[in-house]
Amino acid sequence: MLKMNVLIVGNGGREHALAWKIAQSPRAERVFVAPGNAGTAVDAENVDLSATDTAGIVKFAKENNVGLTVVGPEAPLVAGLVDALQAAGLRAFGPSKAAAELEGSKVFCKNLLRNADVPSADYRVFRDAESAQHYLTEREDTPVVVKADGLAAGKGVIVCSNREEALEAVERIAEQKEFGDAGNQLVIEERLVGQEASVLAITDGRTILTLPAAQDHKPAYDGDRGPNTGGMGAYCPTPLVTDKLLASVESDVLVPTVHQMKRNRRPFRGVLYAGLMLTKGGPKVLEYNVRFGDPECQPLLMRLKTDLLEVLDAAVDQRLDEIGELEWDPRPAVCVVMASEGYPGSYEKGHPIRGLEEAAALPDVKVFHAGTSLIDGQVVNVGGRVLGVTAMGESVAKAKLAAYQAVKCIRWQGAWCRKDISDKALGIDS
Repeated sequence: MLKMNVLIVGNGGREHALAWKIAQSPRAERVFVAPGNAGTAVDAENVDLSATDTAGIVKFAKENNVGLTVVGPEAPLVAGLVDALQAAGLRAFGPSKAAAELEGSKVFCKNLLRNADVPSADYRVFRDAESAQHYLTEREDTPVVVKADGLAAGKGVIVCSNREEALEAVERIAEQKEFGDAGNQLVIEERLVGQEASVLAITDGRTILTLPAAQDHKPAYDGDRGPNTGGMGAYCPTPLVTDKLLASVESDVLVPTVHQMKRNRRPFRGVLYAGLMLTKGGPKVLEYNVRFGDPECQPLLMRLKTDLLEVLDAAVDQRLDEIGELEWDPRPAVCVVMASEGYPGSYEKGHPIRGLEEAAALPDVKVFHAGTSLIDGQVVNVGGRVLGVTAMGESVAKAKLAAYQAVKCIRWQGAWCRKDISDKALGIDS
């Protein structure tokens, strides 16, 4: 068996989950995380390099005999980190810069969906505030979604109930530049009605391995109220997506997207993540991400029994057809995100976190770190989303109970979380 060193790029809950799972592989020699957090320092080895330090990451991978680099977040993918690693003769899991535009540009994504005949919301693209405002004023006053074109850390999407809210969203994105250059173009699309679900797939451009569907919770507060966040919790699998529905998402959404990317000479290899709205007319794509979702990654990897390193290694070599069916723990998993006071707005950092050992001692629980750091031997909060407390149980209800029991163990000044993660499943599955 050929052992290898693995480098994971990023510092969130997704990267902690990747490091934890990859470190379990008998083929993993050393697992590095750049820059990592207080949790990855326990389950792997942290490297003091920013996720966007392309030259530094390439140099480190060469000098430390890294056999595979796994890029976690979207920003380095969109900036071309995978291309830089490959140009240096190194192996990397994740899409190229050209393929990552599927997430890096909402305009590119919407146009590709239209060309691939993948079901999605009707939309219009605008390059300035004036033309967008004119369009909104002239059309019927119906609910819309206003999106900044570029990357905005999951916050550049504003769901509007009426024209007044939409005009305000346009002003925030295109005039006040709340999301910076991400708002140089914007998309206005019809607001779809239904439940949201996330379907992630690992693909090498030829074979697609579709993972069990998960459900994220984007709004900050209980009952899906408040501003959008990077995600306040997730659970997997979701009973909202039946086996039949998952098969149709694969054939009508994922397959045509991969084919269209190939036709566009941007072959897609990596994680293709479809954010879906389950409408009365069937599933429609809200957006694509080009990496594991955070927090969907945490409950997904908690349940995965197949060696993840083998899967990612095969994807890089276009041998996914050799992997076969992935093996999953039949029990559902629920991940509850604990956040800093004030998130998704401004928040205080540096508060010591207590009770982590107590939570970790509970059965079938794993606390994935996101916005944490180790300062003077103490774990402190340094981010908005701080921890992803994840648990498995015989049912969604039992997994939820176990996750919140672990949450109760953990304390820091201003810590908070949603109390209703996975409740949407409980009307269907208890």
